[in-house]
Amino acid sequence: MLGWRVSVFNRFCEKFSGDGMSPILLRPIREQLEHDRIIRQLQARWRRRHAVAINIGSQQTTSVHSGNKNLFPDLVLTSTEGGNRPQIIIEVETAESINTLEAMSQWVYFSRVRCPFYLYVPVGLADTARRLCAENKIKVNEIWTYYSVGTQARFSMFYRSPETVQAIKNKTRKDASKAKASKNQRVRKGKSASKRASVASKKKSSVKAKRVVKQKSKTKKTKIKIASKKK
Repeated sequence: MLGWRVSVFNRFCEKFSGDGMSPILLRPIREQLEHDRIIRQLQARWRRRHAVAINIGSQQTTSVHSGNKNLFPDLVLTSTEGGNRPQIIIEVETAESINTLEAMSQWVYFSRVRCPFYLYVPVGLADTARRLCAENKIKVNEIWTYYSVGTQARFSMFYRSPETVQAIKNKTRKDASKAKASKNQRVRKGKSASKRASVASKKKSSVKAKRVVKQKSKTKKTKIKIASKKK
């Protein structure tokens, strides 16, 4: 209990480098362990499609830029093909850190980075996180909830912004269009190959027929010669 009170009392520390000081609530040890565990599981989850860098505990290894500030979100997702440009940034919160102080000192700046911003919060607190974003005009692309089942976490989407929904629809249409164009191209290639095969087959048959006619003619001439000799 004393440790919790000390954590609440000491709620200011520096998380951003650069010009700004950002007051971040210091979590109780148990929540910090849970927070770090969720980050590692998200790293494994997103690694299938992205290169994932994490800033866990006091480690600040990967930053993103918002104006003149260097920010250190919990996870930074980049392309697996290389490059440092962030494609998605993710911040994991616990019950203790979902408040106006956290929203104004972190979420506001994360939402200004030129890539989607995802927020992960404990189950039951998504409404509060969504309200804080709306009240402080924070552009969050997706809000997810998490809860633990044994040593594993389960994740569920709570909110997706209209812009993100539209972007997904556009990408789906684009992918469908590409798939259709690719299919049509394969069909055209197949027809072309079939036509070439048909022409080649006809040509081969024609050559074979000519050979047969020639062979018959040669056989006929041979027979005539043999018959002429017998006479």
